[in-house]
Parts: sequence; structure tokens; C-alpha cells
Amino acid sequence: MNTNIESTVSEIMQRNVLTVEDDWPLNRLARFFIDHQISGAPVTDSEGNLVGVVSLTDIVRYDSMPESPATEHSTHEYYLHTLERQVTQEEMTTFHMEHESPATVRDIMTPMIFEVNENASIQEAADTMIKGHIHRLFVTREKRVFGIVTALDMLKVLRNNYGPSDLARRA
Repeated sequence: MNTNIESTVSEIMQRNVLTVEDDWPLNRLARFFIDHQISGAPVTDSEGNLVGVVSLTDIVRYDSMPESPATEHSTHEYYLHTLERQVTQEEMTTFHMEHESPATVRDIMTPMIFEVNENASIQEAADTMIKGHIHRLFVTREKRVFGIVTALDMLKVLRNNYGPSDLARRA
């Protein structure tokens, strides 16, 4: 695939997006992450509308230091000051909830959503990711998740458009 920064998000997005529902209990969420070997997912309500994002970090934070749920006003700070890291396969297999929690995904998710339209340019998506200090961006149609663009997808565009000599000259 020959894409460049003038291409649209629809050309590079991943279309198979796994979502979780906001009323799931945390043990179901943890099992979902383990079964699919992922560390985060978009959250949808009962009508399938995108309402937030949840990650392993949210589960750990809730289980270790109960805090009030994130609000629309505090979530930008959350994104700016929370370190995301890759979870190894070994860590995923040992991850489990010690007890049945009455909390649901809705209680621990981050309600701030970074999204773009599928016709947005890759440049626009990159600008949104940089301004928001985020690693993934949801592609939506009428508040429904249609795709996802990650930092890795953006790196693939760079790799495909610049040869090693181009990148070396820029360094």
C-alpha cells in the first residue's frame, strides 16, 4: 500500500476494532483483555455509541488506589501524565482480579474520546494525536467506532514514504 500524509485515515486505519460495553464487570473486562492480548479498548454504551476508553492501567489503578472516576475536565491531565507501556505476554497470563468487584467499566473508564472522521487526512490525525499526547485515535461515524489509527500505523506511513537514506539525512 502506497500511502502518504495526504492520504486519508480510511487508508491506514484498522477496521477490526474490539470494543467493550460500559456495563461489564471488571473481571469480565480483565478476561477480555487477556483473551484478546490487548491492553485497552474503546467503550460503548448499550446502543453501541462510543462513550470512553478503558485500559489495564485503569483496572490496576482502581484495584490499588480507589479514586473518583475521571471526569471530562480531568481526563486531559490523565492522558498527559499517565505513562502507557506495553504489557508482555507473560504479564498478561498472570494478570487476574483478586476479588469480584462491584465496579463496572463505566466506573473506571476515561470519558474523553479522541476521534476523527474516516475522510480526515493522515496529517490531521497526526496533529490530533500530537496535541492530545495519545497513541491511538478512534475513527467514528455518528458516534460509533468504525476504525482505529495507532502510533504504529503512523510509523508505517513514515517507513513507506521515506527510505533509510531519507531518514538518515533528517537525523
